[in-house]
Amino acid sequence: MCEWCFKHGDGGKWYNNARLYSNELADEYNASEYLEEQWKNMETMFIRKIMGFNSIGLGYKMKMPIIGRVIRWAVENQIHSEKKNRNPVRADGHFGQVLPLEDAQHILGNLAAEPIIQNYCVCRYMQRGVKDAVCINFGQLSEVIEKHTRYIPEGVKYRLDREEAIEALERHNKKGYVASVWFQPVPYINAICSCESPECGGLRLRNDFGLKTVYKGEYVIDINIDNCQGCGACVKTCQFNALRLLPSVGRVIVDLNKCFGCGVCRHACKHDALTLVPREEVPGQAGKY
Repeated sequence: MCEWCFKHGDGGKWYNNARLYSNELADEYNASEYLEEQWKNMETMFIRKIMGFNSIGLGYKMKMPIIGRVIRWAVENQIHSEKKNRNPVRADGHFGQVLPLEDAQHILGNLAAEPIIQNYCVCRYMQRGVKDAVCINFGQLSEVIEKHTRYIPEGVKYRLDREEAIEALERHNKKGYVASVWFQPVPYINAICSCESPECGGLRLRNDFGLKTVYKGEYVIDINIDNCQGCGACVKTCQFNALRLLPSVGRVIVDLNKCFGCGVCRHACKHDALTLVPREEVPGQAGKY
């Protein structure tokens, strides 16, 4: 993700920059105050208006020649805003990137600031009324969320040590949930969410409207044709419709333009046919996030 990796990752993956998790950086950007306002009003994010337009019929409006371009410009500027006076209720400066399990576990094991907590996924609750503790938050965000008990899971341990957080993330990943790491607000990192499309608010805005609320991962999937048995198990797990079984040859193929590089499909393959390769090394995929 070139722009953010050069701006906040010293030329490497932005989410591997240890400074972006620090309390010092959070204090510099008044993150605690921002997060308090954001999470106090988190549910309203799903019904907020953008330039006077609400989400009803947004897809149609965005296809309109002039109005659509104006709305897209306004939304993208809000999503990626690094201004000091960002609107937390509107979640300015709040976006993420899809991660494979290994990168997410590295963050929780080595970079994430403590305390680390698991809490209910707001997206899933707003979409289906289901309380599922699949979001892992850390640093100053954890301290903010603990004040709002509606997000804290009942009857389970919600404060986790690093090993417990890594194990929880692996369970979520093997269920088929896609992991993503989040700025809130950019450049402060404090969350890894495990969700699925179309419940995830970020993925839904990306898939339905093409908005860069969630960037594709740093990888794409590669299929070893010699190992693939054509069982199609991986196809069922892909939330982005990037995998397709060709009955005529009894093999799976990948549409790299649709692949988000989450690597979740690997859990379904019993024949070691699927591996992740760096996006920047794949012809035609470099720079496509």
